[in-house]
Amino acid sequence: MSNSTGQKIIAAPAPMGSYKQDDVVFLLKDLSHVQLEGKTEDREASIQSGGHYSESLPIEYQPTEAYIRLFHDTMQDSALKIAEAVGIVSEWIVKKHGFDIVLASLARAGTPIGILIKRYIKHAYGVNLPHYSISIIRGKGIDENAMLYINQNHEGKRIQFVDGWTGKGAIRKVLIEACEDMKQKYGLDINDELAVLADPAYCASMYGTREDFLIPSACLNSTISGLISRTVLRSDLIGPDDFHGAKFYSEWSDADLSNLFIDTICSYYDGVQSSSEAEAEQLNSDPNASLVTWRGMQAIQQIQEEFSISDVNFIKPGVGETTRVLLRRVPWKILVDRLDNPLLKHVLLLARDRGVPVEEYPNMSYSCCGIIKAMKGESE
Repeated sequence: MSNSTGQKIIAAPAPMGSYKQDDVVFLLKDLSHVQLEGKTEDREASIQSGGHYSESLPIEYQPTEAYIRLFHDTMQDSALKIAEAVGIVSEWIVKKHGFDIVLASLARAGTPIGILIKRYIKHAYGVNLPHYSISIIRGKGIDENAMLYINQNHEGKRIQFVDGWTGKGAIRKVLIEACEDMKQKYGLDINDELAVLADPAYCASMYGTREDFLIPSACLNSTISGLISRTVLRSDLIGPDDFHGAKFYSEWSDADLSNLFIDTICSYYDGVQSSSEAEAEQLNSDPNASLVTWRGMQAIQQIQEEFSISDVNFIKPGVGETTRVLLRRVPWKILVDRLDNPLLKHVLLLARDRGVPVEEYPNMSYSCCGIIKAMKGESE
């Protein structure tokens, strides 16, 4: 559909997910009726032989009771630290750009962080920013229809991209290229600046911390992300006027912890506001604080060389990425900075459950690193 000037008009999405509509609007096509899940080993073999990870979904790991208990313990232990990091990055966004912005979180790890930032700004300043969750896929780019929809409904407003954490910085590079493409194709001048909770890769210009620490929303899959799957992009399912797709696992509502996580972190906002504002003021006035050095990638290249790993994409650094490897890929081994690191209890539990070897590898710039197993026909 186009308007009188020939510009493409994107239809509004149908509501999906378990979050409140005021918290986030998912700019996604609901594919709940499609069988997209495959066995982890089969999916891994397909990805490594040329298939794309966005064309199917992993069968989501159903955590044990011990793992869920560990999640709750971790959430309680880290809630204050998470709230402080949310406060810092939220205050930094406000100090740098004011309130004339739209939050666009990168599905799905960015979605809970985008909600926390939106809630913090509403709590601290009484301003209810629009917040959308959009798909961005390594090797395929950003959902252009989602970007057009945001521009169509908030023309002239600055878009602030939000993600959970940085690993190697691959998605950051995709975002930079995607914004260049949007300018060339549609004439939209979109700033590619990314705000994250944790930036151990040193590739985001706004962050709550650059420490590689556990964000509890990395511990689970859809049950911490509004019951939404990873995003899917396949030409037989997604037409030229569609948003990228995802599944809404409404059947898992009894196990859903998405809103509990959000509400738990938000309950700490009163106590962190003044310190977060002071820290953000200092960061915003320090030109070195926003410097992007891609330091994480240098560490990855060392690991790749030392372990003779053929493809850098087999290396997933940081707590969040290592957790993802254990939850939905076929791991070869896990590297940890030290075996008694209290931040890595859930990683060690998952590794034990799946029979994955853990190796101590000190002097990493990350707490841990997951290495994907090369399947038959691939060299390690």
